[in-house]
Amino acid sequence: MPVQSMTGFARHEAVAEGIEFVWELRSVNGKGLDMRLRLPPGFEPIEPALRRLAASHLSRGNIQAGLQLKRDATLPELIVNDAMLNRVLALSSRLVADGHAAAPTADGILAIKGIVDVAEIRPDPEVEARRHAAVTEGFAAALAALAVARQSEGDALREILLLRIDEIAALVGRAEQDPARSPQVIRQRLASQLADLLGTDARLDEARLHQEAALLATRADIREELDRLRAHVDAARALLDGGGPIGRRLDFLSQEFNRESNTVCAKSNATSLTAIGLELKVVVDQFREQVQNLE
Repeated sequence: MPVQSMTGFARHEAVAEGIEFVWELRSVNGKGLDMRLRLPPGFEPIEPALRRLAASHLSRGNIQAGLQLKRDATLPELIVNDAMLNRVLALSSRLVADGHAAAPTADGILAIKGIVDVAEIRPDPEVEARRHAAVTEGFAAALAALAVARQSEGDALREILLLRIDEIAALVGRAEQDPARSPQVIRQRLASQLADLLGTDARLDEARLHQEAALLATRADIREELDRLRAHVDAARALLDGGGPIGRRLDFLSQEFNRESNTVCAKSNATSLTAIGLELKVVVDQFREQVQNLE
C-alpha cells in the first residue's frame, strides 16, 4: 500500500438530471479525520452518506468539501399578478392622459415589486433522488481524485524521509567510529588536563588515572543509544516500505529519535561527539516536520 500525504486538492464536474455541479475538495494536516461540508439547499439529506464515503477513503486530515450548482436546466415558472398589473396600467394611463407622466415601458412595469413573482419549484421526488445519487457519485469520484493527489504527494514525502533516515544512519555510524569514545583517548585527554592543572613536573598515579579514565568512559558510553537509534532506523524504513497510514507510528519514532539524540549530547565527553549529536538533532527535527504531513 502506498504512503499518502494529508495534503491535496481535487475537483470534479458533471451534468446530470438537468443540473451542472462541481465538487471541490481540499485536504490539509489533521490529527484525525475532520470533514467540513458545504451543501446548497435541498442536498442536506445526502450528508450522512457523504461522510461515510469520506471515512471509507481517508483516515486522517482536515477535509473541506464544497458542492456548487453551476446551472439548473429547469426553467422557473413566472406568476403574474393580473389584478395589480391592471391597476398599475390604469393609473399610468390616467397620469399620461393628464400630462403628469410619460408612457410607461414594459421593463419599468415588470420591475414593480409584486407584478411578477417566481414560483417555488418543487422537483419530482424521483428526479430529486436521481440528482442526489448523481451528486453522491460525483463526490466519490472527487474522493478518488483526492486520494491520487495525496498519494503523489506521499511518494515525494517518502523519498525525502528516506533521505533523512539515511542521514541519521550515517551520523550514528560516525558517532560509533569517533575515536573520542575509546578509553585510551579519554585517558590521554584526562592526563593532559591534569598536567595542565598540576604542572609538567607533577607525578601522576597511573593506576588512579586508569581508574578515572575507565569511570569517565563508562559514564560517557553511548553504545545503547546508538543501538536503539539503529533499531529505530530499521523500523522507520520498514514502515515506509510497508506504506499505508503510518504517520502516527513514524511520529512516535521521531520522538524516540529525538530522545536518543538528546542522550548522546548529554553523555558526550568530546566536542566531536557533541557536534555529531547536535547535527543528529537537526536531521531528526527535519524528519519529524515532514512526518506531520503523512496520513
